[in-house]
Amino acid sequence: MSWALFCAAAFLCLLPLALSLWRPALPRGRREADLALYHAQRVELDGQLAEGRLDQGSHATALLELQRRILAAPAEAVLRQGSGTAALWAALFLIPALGLGLYLWHGQPGLPSATLAERTEANAREEALLGQLRARVESLDPANPATRQGWLLLGNAERSRGHLPEAVQAWQKALAARFDPDLAGDTAELLAEIGRPTEAAALVQRALAERPADVRLRYLLGAIAIRQGQAAEGKAIWQELLDSAPADAPWRAPLAEQLQRLP
Repeated sequence: MSWALFCAAAFLCLLPLALSLWRPALPRGRREADLALYHAQRVELDGQLAEGRLDQGSHATALLELQRRILAAPAEAVLRQGSGTAALWAALFLIPALGLGLYLWHGQPGLPSATLAERTEANAREEALLGQLRARVESLDPANPATRQGWLLLGNAERSRGHLPEAVQAWQKALAARFDPDLAGDTAELLAEIGRPTEAAALVQRALAERPADVRLRYLLGAIAIRQGQAAEGKAIWQELLDSAPADAPWRAPLAEQLQRLP
């Protein structure tokens, strides 16, 4: 059943390419387009002659003018169906064949997926290791410079597991050992996310006292104000940030768009 699904998925992915190759080639250069227009106008002129709307003299004059335009059109290289199309047809079959070959060579088609019990057991092992890390860091001497690094690592591990309050607690202890504006910004983001915006704003203000021009901290302060329901204050912070931004700053356009969406 799984092989059938794989084949069906490959077929659906490559179907648009196959359909485009089946279609007739379209004019791809200036001269091909001129020739196509010439033939269309020639058919129209012949139709007008047959219907009596043009006499022979007018028809000959118009036809001569068309031919003159074609001869005056610049000749240029055009991409025609040929080796390029052949290469695409080859790729249409080689890509899935190569993917299948690599999977059979390095993959394990018969390997079953992890069961719920196995995933639960793996999760329990990771939680146990995290608990050991907590105990280890908490047992370290606070005066030891390495302890701060332990709190940083513990905070990263807690955040990766989705334990945001625990991550905040670990990072706050790292900040108590030595304040760092970047870590303060990370901690403030988590504080705002878990519903503690007042603490987050105070932490960002402290970080801005050391690094007043930091773009990320200024943006974060505005975002926290908006989260607290202080839209006017947040908008003013963002507008000031936008006004002082360099013209080539990559974040100018996204920030301006966010400002426009504010009430």
